Amino acid sequence: MNLPIVPTSLSTSSVFDVVGFGLNTIDLLAVVDEYPSPDSKNILQDFVELPGGQTATAMVTCARLGWRARYIGYFGNDERGALSRESLTSDGVDVSACRHVRAPQGLSLVLVDGEGRRTILWRRSAQLDMSPEDVQESVVTAGRVLLVDCHQIAAATQAASFARKGGVPTVVDVEEMRPGIEYLLEQIDVIITAETFPESFSGVSGIGSALAVLVREFRPVVACATLGRRGSLALVGGTEIFTPGFDVPVVDSTGAGDAFRGGFIAGWLKAGPSPRVEDVLRYANAVAALQTRALGARTAIPSLQEVDVLLRSERGL
Repeated sequence: MNLPIVPTSLSTSSVFDVVGFGLNTIDLLAVVDEYPSPDSKNILQDFVELPGGQTATAMVTCARLGWRARYIGYFGNDERGALSRESLTSDGVDVSACRHVRAPQGLSLVLVDGEGRRTILWRRSAQLDMSPEDVQESVVTAGRVLLVDCHQIAAATQAASFARKGGVPTVVDVEEMRPGIEYLLEQIDVIITAETFPESFSGVSGIGSALAVLVREFRPVVACATLGRRGSLALVGGTEIFTPGFDVPVVDSTGAGDAFRGGFIAGWLKAGPSPRVEDVLRYANAVAALQTRALGARTAIPSLQEVDVLLRSERGL
């Protein structure tokens, strides 16, 4: 089953393969043996401070897989904001359209248990949010694909609308219900959701049936839910496609979903003139699985070669 071909014409040398509009954060990761119960004291196995954020991490994923990536968002005007920005530029992600604002950098406190599962507590100043008026059409349409997340709904909707008008395919990373989410989803070609979102949005039991509601209402080319270690479930052309996850040792699942989105876009770009959705989903699952090998959202994001090795080994080649 084929996806549309990603536009290949590049009008100038400054055009990117992928543009991402959304969150960047600094993650404070606390590793514990098991999730703490109330009023308890627990040994902290490890504690690190690392860059994260949904869209920023997806752009790093695309860059490490060999694609020209641009990130659009605001950074705080503190040391952590500078660290967040530098973490992107060091991976070759363009941040020329970003700026620092008078606010502390967005933070996430991530509890990681002995099985690699994570619980996230986050804080982000409203000053870090972009408004629709802040979105520049030439900036968000400078790539062959646009990814948005759902944390700045009005601005993300404007960005996706500009992309749609310019013929740029749009992908969304959506985790939970937010006011105005339906207006954003109307502008999206590929909807990739957290496992719980389809049922939460539709009120329908069963992820496949809930994805069908999303497809009927918003008519994306692909509607997909990530399922953690189990893989992913997508609905394409009325057909459900379950793609199993890869069996790798899991240290930390933080950022795995973000890596999946980046991997999906990278696999789509890589597929050339005949992009089969089954292959793109398998590629995305491989990228997400490899990302869980180390602590942090970006530490173990794989190279192109590492993904190819995993895919070949799973095929028995």
